[in-house]
Amino acid sequence: MNRMITCLVICLASFQLFSQEHLPHATDYKHFYTTKTLVVLEDNPFCEYNYKIKEAVEENWKATAYEFISIDEFQKKKHERNYSFLVTSTVTFNKDKTNAQYHFLSLVLGGPAEEIGNMPDLCSIPLSYVNVDEATYIYKLSSIVEFMQNHIALVNKNPEIITENILKYYNKNSAETKYKTLYLLKDELSSEINTLAKISKVYSGKVKLVTADEIEEAIRNKNSQVIFLHKVGPEHTKSKARCFKILIGASDAKFYYFDFHMVKGNEADGFLKSDFKKID
Repeated sequence: MNRMITCLVICLASFQLFSQEHLPHATDYKHFYTTKTLVVLEDNPFCEYNYKIKEAVEENWKATAYEFISIDEFQKKKHERNYSFLVTSTVTFNKDKTNAQYHFLSLVLGGPAEEIGNMPDLCSIPLSYVNVDEATYIYKLSSIVEFMQNHIALVNKNPEIITENILKYYNKNSAETKYKTLYLLKDELSSEINTLAKISKVYSGKVKLVTADEIEEAIRNKNSQVIFLHKVGPEHTKSKARCFKILIGASDAKFYYFDFHMVKGNEADGFLKSDFKKID
């Protein structure tokens, strides 16, 4: 996939959605509702991302008027304040010795900034490591887009929750996972916890080991009893840095859990035993 190579540099050692200097303001969230959202497509018209992001926006986006544009059009229109942009970017962490790069989906506001990392960023969600196949996340795009829209509405009504680690706000929902069924891919679990027998020793809720197709079906059918894992890790690439873990409701894109760990030693690329303990 030919992506716009735009580098959003996070100037902090630990994962934070925003550096302090780029923390969005309550007025930014209010202004968003006066904009038209331009959804930036990839250069390759046949890539699956373009098809899936169009489908996700057409099915879920109600916050603003929207239009699909090219990367070239984004470069021409990014300075206009009457636009917001749903765009992928390449994210690095400047204190990360591994130099790992990640793909994020970001909702930013138009304005004077030249670089996307300096544009007011209302919500950014990790999709994958660079060079990891889009198949690892593409089937979850609908839920991610729906979450971003809901998140903007929540923050607009409750601006006091704006912080550097704003996604951790949703960890207050983690105890609710036990009332639903976790749909998990076996290969997204660390080896210490990759069977139902192992999981049952540390987590009292319901768990089902499924395929990506079953997760996509639950999302499509708005199954209110299902929560699925969105895991962003190095997979089989040489880069080994952060592993992001997000539990998302299939019916309403509600976040139940957000965390990350560094992939090293016993902390593998996957959902860990310690994650199950945190949500139990």
